[in-house]
Amino acid sequence: IFCATFASLATMPAAASAGEREASTSYWAFQPVAHPAPPKVRDTAWVRTPVDRFILRELEARGIVPVADADKRTLIRRATYDLTGMPPTPAEIDAFLKDQAPDAFARVIDRLLASPAYGERWGRHWLDVVRYADTAGDNSDYPVPDLYKYRNWVIRAFQNDLPYDRFVQQQIAGDLMPAATLQQRFEQTIATGYLANARRFGSYEDARYPWHLTIEDTIDNLGRTFLALTINCCRCHDHKFDPLTSEDYYALYGFFSSTRYPWPGIELDKAPHDLIPLAPPDQVEAFEKERRQKMSEFDNRLKKIQKDKSDAEKALKETESIKSDAERKAKVAELTKKLDSLKHQMKSAQEQREKIAKQPMPYETAYAVAEGKTEGKKKVGNACVQIKGDPEHLGPEVQRRFPKVLGGHVLPTNTKGSGRLELARWLTDAQNPLTARVMVNRVWHFHFGKGLVATPSDFGKQGEPPSHPELLDYLAARFIDSGWSIKAMHRLIMTSRVYQLSSHAESTTTDPENRFLWHYRRQRMDAESIRDTLLSVSGMLDRSIGGPHPFPLPAKWDFTQHKPFKATYESKRRSVYLMVQRIQRHPFLGLFNGADTNASTARRVTSTTPLQALFVMNDPFVHEVARNLAARIIAESSIESGRIGRAFELLYGREALPEEVGRIQLHLEHVQAALGTTEQAAWESVARALLMNNELIYVE
Repeated sequence: IFCATFASLATMPAAASAGEREASTSYWAFQPVAHPAPPKVRDTAWVRTPVDRFILRELEARGIVPVADADKRTLIRRATYDLTGMPPTPAEIDAFLKDQAPDAFARVIDRLLASPAYGERWGRHWLDVVRYADTAGDNSDYPVPDLYKYRNWVIRAFQNDLPYDRFVQQQIAGDLMPAATLQQRFEQTIATGYLANARRFGSYEDARYPWHLTIEDTIDNLGRTFLALTINCCRCHDHKFDPLTSEDYYALYGFFSSTRYPWPGIELDKAPHDLIPLAPPDQVEAFEKERRQKMSEFDNRLKKIQKDKSDAEKALKETESIKSDAERKAKVAELTKKLDSLKHQMKSAQEQREKIAKQPMPYETAYAVAEGKTEGKKKVGNACVQIKGDPEHLGPEVQRRFPKVLGGHVLPTNTKGSGRLELARWLTDAQNPLTARVMVNRVWHFHFGKGLVATPSDFGKQGEPPSHPELLDYLAARFIDSGWSIKAMHRLIMTSRVYQLSSHAESTTTDPENRFLWHYRRQRMDAESIRDTLLSVSGMLDRSIGGPHPFPLPAKWDFTQHKPFKATYESKRRSVYLMVQRIQRHPFLGLFNGADTNASTARRVTSTTPLQALFVMNDPFVHEVARNLAARIIAESSIESGRIGRAFELLYGREALPEEVGRIQLHLEHVQAALGTTEQAAWESVARALLMNNELIYVE
C-alpha cells in the first residue's frame, strides 16, 4: 500500500480546535471509573443492597416515595422472564409461594442462573448487539453454514459465566491466545466468529471486493458494542462531537486490514474459502495438499487451453490475408471449430475446478478469522488514512494503536502479527473507563427496560448522560472486582429493593418518566420471548440445542443479486436457534420487532400494529398452539374450573378471578350449545381468546 508521507500530498480532514478537544476529553464517559461508597439515606430500613442506597438518595432528595414491593407471583414471573425469557411453571410458582425463608428469592435467582435457558436468553441479548446473522449480507446474501458455532459459543459463554474480560478477548483474538488443549484452541477460534460475522457487500470476487466497507462494519460494531462510541463516524473526518479523530479510526483499521477474514461466497466467487479447520494439523495438511495438487492440475490445464485459444484466435485473424476464398473459408471453418472446442474444454475445466473448490472438507470448520499475510498487497501492517473515506485516495500511514482519548496505547514496532491480541487487552484493561461501564449498563437495561445511560451503545455527547452516575461507577467497579462476573452482577441487581418494586403506580408530576426508579417499568416481551412462551405453554417446545441449518449444499450455490438466497426454516426449538438473514426478516421476528441483523441493536423498539393482532387471531401457528394448549389443560384436569385455573397459571402465572372463571364457563356453554362443537374445539376457542390477552405478553 502506498501512503503519502507528507501532509501536503493529501488534503486531510480538519481537526477540532484544541479547546474543543480538551472540553471533550473532560466529558464524564472518559473519566476513570470511580469507587464511590454507597451514600447515606434516611430510610435505612428500605435498603436491601448497596444499590438501593444510590436509588433512595435520589428519591429522598426529590421527595418521591417508592411504591410497595411486587407480590411473589409477579416477582417470580419477572425474574424468570428476565433470566430465561420463558414463563415460570405452575410448580415453580407454587414452590416459591410456599418458601417463606428470607433468602427464598435469592435461591430462585441462583436456580434460574443455573438453567440452560439462561445462556439462551442472555446469549440472544448479546447477538442483538453484535448484529448476528446466518447469512453474509452481500447482494446475494450467501449462507454462512458454520456461523451457528459462534452463536452456540456465545450461549455457552453466558451459561458458564465466562469472565467478561476473557469473553471480549476471545472474540477479538481467541486464535492468538494461549490454549491448554486442541479443543480449547478450537473454542477460542470459534469465538472470533464475532469479527468474521462482519457484513459483506456487493458481488465482486476477492480481488475487487470492497474490503474497506467490511472493515468499517467491524470497527463500527466494535466501537458500539464494547465502548459505546460511534467510531465509524471518523472514517471520513474527525468526529463532530466526541474526541475521536480520523487517525484514531485508521489506527484501528490497521488491526483488521492485517487480519484474514473468511470468504463466505459471493455472486462472482461462489465457493467459500479461508475457513478455519477444526482438526489436527496433519489431517488438514494431508487434505489441503491433495486439493492443491488437483487445483494445480486444473490451473495448468486452463493455462494451456487459454494459450491454445489465444493462438487459435490469432490464427483466425491472420486468415484475412489468405487470398483464396475457398482456402480462407476452409481455414476459418477449421479454426472456428477448434475455438468452439476449446471454449467447451475451458468451461468444463472451470466447472470441474469449481467443483473441487466447493468440495466439503472432511473435517469441521469454523467461520473465523486468522492472521493476515506477511507479504503481498494485503500484508500485515499499519494502514493509511483514506482521504474522505476513499481507499483509492491515501494519506499518511497511521501506527496501530488505541484511540488517544482512551490512553492511545501504541502497538510496538516489532510486532509481527495483526496486533489483535494487544487490542483485546487494551479493550479489557481495568483502567479503560468504558468497557465495564458499558456492560453493566447493558445488564441494567435488560433488567429495567432502560439503562442508567438510556443510550446503551452511545456514551458520547450525542447520547444521554447517566441518571445515576455514581451508581454506574459503583456497579462498574464491583463488576471488575468480582472477576468480571455477569452472574454476580445479576445477583447484585436482582436482590435489590428497587428491582423488586411493584409496577403499579399512580402518575406523578415529579418524575412522570420514572427516571429515578420509584416503581418498576412494565415491559412488553421481545419477539423471542413471545414465541418461546407460546411453544412452552402449549407443550410444543423442543428444548434441544440448535445445530446447523439445512442450507443447500455449497456445490449447488448459484445465488445472484437477482436470485438471492432466501429461506425460512421452521423449528420448534427456542427462537435463539432460528435461522436469521440479513436481506429479509424472519416472519415472526420481523412482525414482533426482532433485532436488526444489519446493524447493532442496543434497544428493541416496540410497536403495536393491526398485523400483530391479526397474526394472533388467524395464523396457523397460533391455532396449532391453541390446539395443543387446549389438549394440555384438558389432560391435566378433569374439572372445568380446574382447567380454567390451570390455563391462567400457565399463561399469566396467577390464579383466575371468580368472575373470569364464570365468564369462561358461560363461553364454553354458549360455544358447545350454539355450534355443537366437541370438548376439544370448545377449549381451543377459550385458548385462542386467552392467547390474545395483553397480559400474556407483558411483564409487570
